[in-house]
Amino acid sequence: MIDKHQVAVSCRGLEKRYGDVVAVDGLDLEVQVGECFGLLGPNGAGKTTTVEILEGLLEPDDGEAEVLGMRWGGSDDQALKQRLGVQLQDTQLAEKLTVEETLTLFRSFYQNGRDVDEVLQIVQLQEKRKAWVSKLSGGQQQRLSVACALVSSPELLFLDEPTTGLDPQSRRQLWDLVLQFKTEGRTVFMTTHYMEEAHRLCDRVAVVDRGRVIALGTPDELIATLGADHVVEFALENRGPPPDEWLSQIVGVRDVRHEREGILLTVTEVHRTIPALLAGLQSRGLTLSRLTTHHATLEDVFVSLTGRHLRDG
Repeated sequence: MIDKHQVAVSCRGLEKRYGDVVAVDGLDLEVQVGECFGLLGPNGAGKTTTVEILEGLLEPDDGEAEVLGMRWGGSDDQALKQRLGVQLQDTQLAEKLTVEETLTLFRSFYQNGRDVDEVLQIVQLQEKRKAWVSKLSGGQQQRLSVACALVSSPELLFLDEPTTGLDPQSRRQLWDLVLQFKTEGRTVFMTTHYMEEAHRLCDRVAVVDRGRVIALGTPDELIATLGADHVVEFALENRGPPPDEWLSQIVGVRDVRHEREGILLTVTEVHRTIPALLAGLQSRGLTLSRLTTHHATLEDVFVSLTGRHLRDG
């Protein structure tokens, strides 16, 4: 029986260096059994290095990590492998094996696990069971790599950038797989640089940058730290920007940020801010070339903390 009050993953002061490059810099995390926990950050932030340490694929240079109450590098290794499912960022499967043969091979690595037919149904690859891996689409290959992680019926599932490069439909199919896994009370530890994915799937998120956790909480809690619900972005035609002092005094504006694409206002009352902004620009003889609004996201949290976008790396 799964105890949701237990800690599934714990690491303290985790460090990993590659020469002069510090990939993980004193990282602390704790993941509860039964939650979907996400590492959110740009490429190069240390997400994959962290998850590979937790999977037992890398040894840390310093710090300690426990997975399901056990540690890698000793007598626990074989028992721990039986309880985990791992989907790597770049999974290379044998191209001349069929989907069914691939899953049967992976199932043979575990003492207990799911039936191959059951897993094929979960990942919706029943019709491709006799197809070679090389003949699958990118989305189908990604679902097969997740199936290889699920065939052990793991207590803890590691997913490293599971939807990178997928089309929107394939991405949402994988989201459904993760959500189904969560309903069984099992634990998911995933990395991503898609803020919508983290918001949709994760109970809690650690925002990482340069190997350190810079924010931790539920997606809604992190977005609430901005102190506003919306972001208004605009650009002007052939004129310099108005002074920040005036922009910051517009009703509802909590923060003003300048980027290459234009000016971003973090606002609390978008229905009042936009009319006031338009009136103020008109009175100053300034003409808009672009105006957009969106609900505040985890990307906005990251930008407010670092001054960079998740996609910038």
